Amino acid sequence: MSSERFMAMAADESQKNLLTNEGGPFGAVIVKKDKVVGCGHNQVLLKHDPTCHAEIQAIRNACENLKTHDLSDCTIYTSCYPCPMCLSAIIWANIKIAYYGNTASDAANIGFRDDFIYNFIEDKCKDSTTLELKQLARSETIKAFELFQKKSDKTIY
Repeated sequence: MSSERFMAMAADESQKNLLTNEGGPFGAVIVKKDKVVGCGHNQVLLKHDPTCHAEIQAIRNACENLKTHDLSDCTIYTSCYPCPMCLSAIIWANIKIAYYGNTASDAANIGFRDDFIYNFIEDKCKDSTTLELKQLARSETIKAFELFQKKSDKTIY
């Protein structure tokens, strides 16, 4: 199948929400060796979960289907430029190629704004009106890290 066909499948996923109102009009598919191994569409409203974006759902679906957390040999096709959370998830999944249809500006034009998150990150997370980050009780939380570091059977991912 062609890249255009996989993008059409992502677009089809995005259009599901026009009927169901499960979330915004976003869809994604993940492909491995010309076969769709994961798909998803935005389900934020249905699941009452702000992380249920199309890309996250597709990653979860692909990982479950392939029984792995490493999608390094996969490509994602998404109907819109991924938000910062989804970009991070794509990187964590080791996906190296992400095709997108609509731009972040296109999403902003229909009411989905990611710019304030990008601005927060670019400002080194110092804008307390967006989020206050406060370190607390490191002497307690570091203990698990120290024990993990000593483990001989640990897996780094």
